[in-house]
Amino acid sequence: MDSLTQIILGAAVGEAVLGKKIGNKAMLYGAIAGTIPDLDVLTSFFTDTVSALEIHRGFTHSIFFSVLFAPVFAYIVTRFEAYKNLKDWAWLFFWTFITHPILDTQTTWGTQLFWPLDIRLAFKNIFVVDPLYTLPFLIFLILAMRQKKATKKRRFYNNLGLIISSSYLVLTLILKGFAYQKFTKALEVQGINYKHINTKPTPLNTILWSANVATENSYFIGYASFLDNNPIQFSEYPKNHELLGDLAKHPKIKRMIAISKGWYTINKKDEQLYFNDLRFGALSTQPNASNFVFKYKIQEASNGTLSFIEEAKEKGDGKKLLLDLWTRIKGN
Repeated sequence: MDSLTQIILGAAVGEAVLGKKIGNKAMLYGAIAGTIPDLDVLTSFFTDTVSALEIHRGFTHSIFFSVLFAPVFAYIVTRFEAYKNLKDWAWLFFWTFITHPILDTQTTWGTQLFWPLDIRLAFKNIFVVDPLYTLPFLIFLILAMRQKKATKKRRFYNNLGLIISSSYLVLTLILKGFAYQKFTKALEVQGINYKHINTKPTPLNTILWSANVATENSYFIGYASFLDNNPIQFSEYPKNHELLGDLAKHPKIKRMIAISKGWYTINKKDEQLYFNDLRFGALSTQPNASNFVFKYKIQEASNGTLSFIEEAKEKGDGKKLLLDLWTRIKGN
């Protein structure tokens, strides 16, 4: 999830664990701890694109990290804080560390909760930024913050925020089930024989959902709003995997395919190959849109070294996407 959401979750968890004893400091340390797992993004400054993608949401998002580093951070904090109970501090850091990746598992990217096992959990039931999850949570956290540390009202507000946010996550799983049924029914009616289907919410909402559908030689992408009146339209994207030729055997290509979970297409323009990661769709809900969120130029040096260079987004893509989403959410 986005940084603000993780800060709010961390603060609320910190308050639930230790707020009664140390007041707003529990929220402060919870908020800080809630952001620590995402420091793995700093690796992008020291390594290549493929390695950075592999590392993201790996070790720092694991149960192992939470267990190992919770007492370490607890010990550091007790060196300068007046409250010295090492066990309580370790408990705060453990729960703020572990709830971060648990929330991330429900987004599209994939999270190695069980690192070092190469298992990336991605339930795809909530977008990485969702105001309906974050804003109510933030309001109740602020209300709790304004109360004295020992009051029942403080715990009530904080617990209510945790309950409402968690209930919303359960609701998104139910909505995902309804969306899945809409897509599979539409595929059956349209006679599209598919091997796999992935469904996920579109940015900032859980009313409009998208589906990636894998067939033998193509991928189909479709959108379905719970306010739709007309059949779902699917756009077809040929896989074009054969365009890789001998490059398909290159270790870095294999790693990128693994990162994308096989959901990728290859296209060629002016003798230049591009790798499109389809998991996150395009920056438009229009039919046959090709401005994919993650598109990489495959660049081969004379010595055989391969690099993936992410294509820059065009100016105004974000604004266009928001307009497309608003129009499409209202139904087709």
